Amino acid sequence: MPSNSNHPLILRGLHHVAYRCRDAVETHEFYTNVLGLEYAHSVKTDTYKGQRCPYIHIFFKMADGSYIAFFELPEEAEMGFDANTPRWVQHLSLRVDDEAALQEARKRLEARGIEVDGPRTGHTVRALYFYDPSGNRMELAVPLTLDDAACAKRAVEDLEAWKQERDAYLARRPKGAA
Repeated sequence: MPSNSNHPLILRGLHHVAYRCRDAVETHEFYTNVLGLEYAHSVKTDTYKGQRCPYIHIFFKMADGSYIAFFELPEEAEMGFDANTPRWVQHLSLRVDDEAALQEARKRLEARGIEVDGPRTGHTVRALYFYDPSGNRMELAVPLTLDDAACAKRAVEDLEAWKQERDAYLARRPKGAA
C-alpha cells in the first residue's frame, strides 16, 4: 500500500529507542559489560513538564551512531508489561555482523546465567533471543541476504491478504470478546 503523501517525511534513521528499566546501575552493567555498548550520556532530573517525577535516562551508543536508552523511575508504580500481548511480540532487534558474533553473544549471555533462545533462522534474519535484567525482550540478528524488490512486493500482498483474514476473524469473534 504505497503512500499517497505529497509531502514525504524524510526519516534518516533511528536516533534512539527508549525503554523503562528497573535499575539503572544493573542496566548499565549489562549493556556495557555483557553487550559491549558504550555508555554515552544521561539525563537526571526530578521533574517532567513541571510535575515531580524523578528519573534518570541513560543512553548506550551503538556502532551506527544510534542509541538504546532506558528510564529508571523509582517513584512510579513497579514496571510491568502488556498483559494482552504475548511477551515475544514486543522486542528490540539489534544487528550484529555475523554468525561468529551471534555465537560470542550466546556464550557471554549464558556465562551470566541468561537463558538464550537460538540462534535460529527466521524470515529475514538469523537471530538469538533473550531478556535483559528488566525483562525487556531482546534479539541479536544477522540479516539474511534477500531480494528487496521481491520482499517489498510480497509485503504488499501479505498485508492485503492479512486484511481479509483479519476481517473474517473479527466477523466470527463473539460480540464483546477482546
